[in-house]
Amino acid sequence: MSFASPFSLSLVTITALAFLGLPIGHAMIAGSILYLMLAGLDMGTAAEQLLNGMYFNYIILAVPLFILAAELMNIGSMTDRLMAFCNAVVGRFRGGLAHVNILQSIIFAGMSGSAIADAAGTGKMMQQLMTKDQKYPPSYAAALTAATAVIGPIIPPSIPMIIYALVSDASIGYLFLAGVVPGLLMALSQMVIVSFDARRKGFPVEPPTPLRALPGITWRALPTLMMPVVLLGGIYSGVTTPTEAAAVAAAYALLVSTILYRSVSFGAFYRSVLSSARTSASIGMLIAGALVFNYVVTVENIPQALSAFLTARDLSPTGFLIIVNIVLLLLGCLLEGTTILLVVVPVLIPTAQALGIDMVHFGVMVVVNIMLGLITPPYGLLLFVMTRIANVPLRKIVRDVLPFLWAMVGSLGLITFFPDLVLWLPRLLGYGG
Repeated sequence: MSFASPFSLSLVTITALAFLGLPIGHAMIAGSILYLMLAGLDMGTAAEQLLNGMYFNYIILAVPLFILAAELMNIGSMTDRLMAFCNAVVGRFRGGLAHVNILQSIIFAGMSGSAIADAAGTGKMMQQLMTKDQKYPPSYAAALTAATAVIGPIIPPSIPMIIYALVSDASIGYLFLAGVVPGLLMALSQMVIVSFDARRKGFPVEPPTPLRALPGITWRALPTLMMPVVLLGGIYSGVTTPTEAAAVAAAYALLVSTILYRSVSFGAFYRSVLSSARTSASIGMLIAGALVFNYVVTVENIPQALSAFLTARDLSPTGFLIIVNIVLLLLGCLLEGTTILLVVVPVLIPTAQALGIDMVHFGVMVVVNIMLGLITPPYGLLLFVMTRIANVPLRKIVRDVLPFLWAMVGSLGLITFFPDLVLWLPRLLGYGG
C-alpha cells in the first residue's frame, strides 16, 4: 500500500481533520468519501452505507434509551436512596466511604450501561461526601470515582457491548451475562486496594448505621434496587429484547422518579431529555462515520489480509489474545473507546474466529480493555471528567488512579487466560459456546 494510494490518503485525511478539531465521526465520513472518489467508486455509496446501517439496525435504538434512563436516574432522588443503602451496608468498615463508592457503582452499573453517566451522576456526590471534613484527599476520591465508573459498562446493561454486538453479530443477551463475573472481579480488585490504602493511610471509619434502621433504608431504596431486576429479568425471561428492555428502563426510571419519589420537575426532565439527545447524536454520528469507513476497510480487504498475515505466523489463540490486549491498551491511551470498537475491532474479529476464539469471551475482553482506556493517561476521558468535577490537577489524579489501574489489568489477565470465568454464567443459562 503506497503512501499515494486512495486508502492511505483517506487515513491521512481522517487523521488531519481529527487533529484540527473535527469530530471523528465527521472526519471518517469525509475521508471515506475521498476514498470513494479517488478509487473511482460511486460516492453515493457512503450515504447508502450510512442510511442502511443506521435505519436497519434495531439494536442501535438501545443506546439513546439507556442514556436517557441514566439521565432520569441522576435528576431524581434514585441515586440519593441508592447511596444511603450502600452506606448502610459497607460504610461501617475502615475506608467505608471508599467502599460505598465501589458498591454504588456496582449497583448503578446494572441500570445505566455508561461509565460517563456513572461518573457524572453519582461521581459528583461521592466526591463531595469523601472530601467533606478532609476525610479523603480530593485526588484520591476523584481517582477512585473514575476507577469505579469503569465497572459501569462491564456489568449489564452495557452500551459498549451493544456496539460490539453490532459489529460482531454476537448475542447481546449472552454478552450481558458474560460481563457479570468480570465486573464483580474488577470491583473486588478495587476493594482490595482500598482496604490496603485504608490501613496504610489511616482512612476514617464512618459511624455504623444501626441494624434496626437497615430495613427502612432498604425499603426506601427498593424501587431503585429493583431496576436491574426488572431490566435483566425482562431480557432473560424472553419478555423483552435488549432494545425493548432499554425502553422499559427509561420508562421505569421516569415513573419511579416522578410518581413514586416525586422528585423531578418539568424543567429538570426537559434538560435531561435535551442532554440525552445531544449525547445520543454525538454517538450516532460516530457510529455513522464508522459504518461508512468500515465499508472502505472491507473494500480494501484489510480484515482478510490481517487474518491471513496472523494465521501465517502460526499464532495460538492465547498468543493472539495477548497481542490484542497490548494493542487495545495502547490504543486506549490515545483513542476514544467507541472509535476503537467500531473501527479497530471489526478488523480483528475474522482472525479471532479463524483461531476458534469464542465471540462472547472476545467481546467481554475487548470491552474491559476499552474501559481501562478511560482511566489510562494521557487521553483517559474519565480522568478529564473527574478533573472538572473535583477541580484537582490531572497529574494528581493519575498518580492515585495507577494502583487501581494495575489491579484491574490483573483482572483483565484472569479474564483473558481463563475464559470459563466469562462464559460460566452464559453457559448456565443456555449458551452453547
